[in-house]
Amino acid sequence: MKISSIRSFYAGLLMAGVTAAAPAAVAGKTISVTEKVDLAASPSKTWDTIRDFMGWQVWHPAFASTQLVKGDGNTNGTVRLLSAKDGAQFTEELVSHDPISRSYKYRIMESPAPVADYESTLQVREHNGGSTVLWTSTFTVKPGTSEEEARKLISGIYRLGLDNLAGLLK
Repeated sequence: MKISSIRSFYAGLLMAGVTAAAPAAVAGKTISVTEKVDLAASPSKTWDTIRDFMGWQVWHPAFASTQLVKGDGNTNGTVRLLSAKDGAQFTEELVSHDPISRSYKYRIMESPAPVADYESTLQVREHNGGSTVLWTSTFTVKPGTSEEEARKLISGIYRLGLDNLAGLLK
């Protein structure tokens, strides 16, 4: 899946929803999305690639840069401004960062995404002599967007990053 920009991806999803007359989201319903990728790379090599909360532009092709707003990068409470290649910006807070379990959890504070109360976890696990990266989230859907549209959006962003990660760690 190739996405030229996050905003055009959002716009495409929303337009598809309008033309398909997608049902309205259920107010307040919590939605979950999980995507994963199995890699031949060791868990430590995979973790080394994605562990830096401030370095997503290194492995995720949708993002251009990260600016530190608060904290020191990989400690609880760190806030970053993540900029997409198309200029979309996401203010996110690191909720937890655990190198022992090779995982971190973050939440979106502000973004153009049609979701609210978004929390997500990235985790690297050992799997068949290699590793598995699990990217999971829970969120509610903002009015005007269907559950299906929101799931497709979040899943697409995850797939783009995970598929690129698979190419980097061949």
